[in-house]
Amino acid sequence: MDNKVPDKSKREKLPGEFVSAPEGTDNSSSLAKMLSILDLFTVDEPVWSTIDILSALRASRSTGYRYIKALTSAGLLSAVGNGYYILGPRIIELDLQIRMTDPLSHASDGVLEQLVEATGHSALLCMLFQNSVLCIRECRAQLSPEKLFSRGQRRPLFSGAVSKAVLAYLPYHRLHAIFTRRRDTINDAELGKTWSEFREKMAAIRSDGFVKSVGEFNPGVVGIAAPIFNADEAIVGSIGVAFNADELEATEVSRVILLVKRASRVVTERMSKMESGLGMSPRAVG
Repeated sequence: MDNKVPDKSKREKLPGEFVSAPEGTDNSSSLAKMLSILDLFTVDEPVWSTIDILSALRASRSTGYRYIKALTSAGLLSAVGNGYYILGPRIIELDLQIRMTDPLSHASDGVLEQLVEATGHSALLCMLFQNSVLCIRECRAQLSPEKLFSRGQRRPLFSGAVSKAVLAYLPYHRLHAIFTRRRDTINDAELGKTWSEFREKMAAIRSDGFVKSVGEFNPGVVGIAAPIFNADEAIVGSIGVAFNADELEATEVSRVILLVKRASRVVTERMSKMESGLGMSPRAVG
């Protein structure tokens, strides 16, 4: 394996992606830095050597070895060969637990399938994760787009219907903070050159109650999505459909929009009842 260390500073990071914290004695910073090792493992770079991990971590050898040992003991890393690592089996176990217990996923039971049956298009369920959107369920139609957003994939908040249906409903103080940090990205996404323009575009989405996009994230893919809220009326995710743009002319878009908005209401109502039944604080979910 090539031991060349990828320059992560040149790789575009998703908002909210782990970034290694400077090494120090603070326990929270040390924990964040240790967990940031997991961010090194990607589809393109699934196997990392000890040497590469230590170089990317920019920590002392003793600290780096300690972090690798702790992650391996926890099952979050798994050794393959001499001094090489992949993501560990504990992650698979945790994924099963999430599939079985996640309130948002359970609140969508049957809803995605009904959307596919009613619209003929693939359906997606996404959740707000830090400053990004994470797909947690998909139900594919027969003619599903090849690059359909799939479980475990994460996207920025600025491109595609399922993302912007979440972005628009964030509190204004958070939107302002995002705009301040990501002004150029927001401008490139044609969401506004100024805070006033950005705020107006977000207000228009809230007024419509849905977002339609064409080819914004994946070329040739149409997305229609609506927001999902918890019992405290805080945005927690979105639900929507995706289909190939060449089907757009034959699609009754207004009907699909109504069906997507209805699905979002059903999941939101279920979320509210589910949280109350669990005795949870409304903000505990999402």
